[in-house]
Amino acid sequence: MDGKRAVILFLGPALAAIGVFFFLPVLAAFALSFTDFDIYALGNFEFARFVGFKNYTQLLTDPLFWKAFRNTLEFLLIGGPLSIGVSLGAALMIQSKLVRWKGFFRTAYFTPVVTTLVAVAVIWRFIYHPRFGLLNYLLSFVGIGAVDWLGDQHWAMPAIILMAVWKNFGYNMVIFIAGLQNIPAELYEAASIDGAGRLQQLRTITVPLLAPTTVYISILTMIGYFQLFSEPYVMTQGGPLNSTLSIVLLMYQQGFRWWNMGYSAALAFVLFAFILMGSLVQSRIQKRWEAS
Repeated sequence: MDGKRAVILFLGPALAAIGVFFFLPVLAAFALSFTDFDIYALGNFEFARFVGFKNYTQLLTDPLFWKAFRNTLEFLLIGGPLSIGVSLGAALMIQSKLVRWKGFFRTAYFTPVVTTLVAVAVIWRFIYHPRFGLLNYLLSFVGIGAVDWLGDQHWAMPAIILMAVWKNFGYNMVIFIAGLQNIPAELYEAASIDGAGRLQQLRTITVPLLAPTTVYISILTMIGYFQLFSEPYVMTQGGPLNSTLSIVLLMYQQGFRWWNMGYSAALAFVLFAFILMGSLVQSRIQKRWEAS
């Protein structure tokens, strides 16, 4: 058996599965975004009419879309850096020589990542309860009155961000730990001999050598946070007053609540464009960092 036949034999089934279950649905969804496909078209495809770029132009003039975009951007720009910072801090703490039972802390911090969101939502709904919640109870000790965390449009998004950071930071923490373990210990020993303190070692050794890991985590976090859906869907249903409505949640509502499948598909590809542009920008930043 020659090399080409071996490649086809071993990769062919996998590539065929990817083509059937990934590329074909993507192409079908892209074609769907140029139609007015709705609940009537589900029963008879003849009701699906080609409308060109109408869905995209309607999307760009839809105030609800821009509201969802601002909410998603707020979640990304606040929750993303906060999640990365907490992950890095937890990784540095676990890797510190002063901390014992490293395995226990890694497991404890990673547990929320693999915990179902419904169970997490039940716990955090109790924490955020305006009358009996743990958070308001703690705030009462410093003289702060009760806050309706999920019912106030000014506090609902910060509450969602806090819960999302708590649930997701453990995944990035594990990646940061792997990156820290790849930094040679000799560098820290040499810096310590030269009189560098912990902050200097962090600034001159840890942060520069963790740059590729940080960029990788930043891209993953950006992609994940752009697809904000589960947290507002379970906690607030996009309310109050659409203050936690995200692009993916709007896409879900348009597609599966109002059956505007064509408009929903257009939303999906606009979101894809945002994610692609963000990934390209971060990749460009990484290349410039490495070149310098």
